[in-house]
Amino acid sequence: MRRTGFAALVILSLGVGAYAIVAYALLPLGAAVHPDMCLTFASHDRLALYAHVFAATLALALGPFQFAAGLRAARPALHRWSGRLYLGVGVLLGGLAGLIVAFNAFGGPVARVGFVCLAAAWLFSGGKAYLAIRSRDVAAHRRWMVRNFALTFAAVTLRLWLPGLVGSGTAMELAYPIVAWLCWVPNLVVAELLFNQAPRRPTQPTPAS
Repeated sequence: MRRTGFAALVILSLGVGAYAIVAYALLPLGAAVHPDMCLTFASHDRLALYAHVFAATLALALGPFQFAAGLRAARPALHRWSGRLYLGVGVLLGGLAGLIVAFNAFGGPVARVGFVCLAAAWLFSGGKAYLAIRSRDVAAHRRWMVRNFALTFAAVTLRLWLPGLVGSGTAMELAYPIVAWLCWVPNLVVAELLFNQAPRRPTQPTPAS
């Protein structure tokens, strides 16, 4: 990953993480959300909601640095322990709590199914990444971690897509179900196309007849 792309990844991840801490730790619940969503927020299981938000914030904070090759080479023990926190707390706790929260998400059945699929895919890809590194399959571990962080990054892309749709005049009750899918499906497509493509084998010269 180029330095500018990595810097943007870090800035966006930490920025959204900081926003989540301010919105959920320092402000009353629902104070930072769209007015149409306040009633739904009030009906959430608070323990599950806070567990999801703060575990996902940890995953956002740690995730980009798992892909820093220099850090992996210089501090392998730090890489392993931060990876354990990322998967064991950020993804596992955040994903399980996210499943609970998703079943009561604003936006009706379309939004709820979208967020349930996101949480399930987040847990599944995290589990695959863990099993791969336990089997010492580093290549498979990296591929699954790329997919997993693409899903973690949905917390960022949701907050990029939603203001754009609402600002363009789309009603919140329509914009949110769209974003429930738009925040993560394109992320996975980009992860596969840009980062998880198998290296092309050099073309063998055709032997002369």
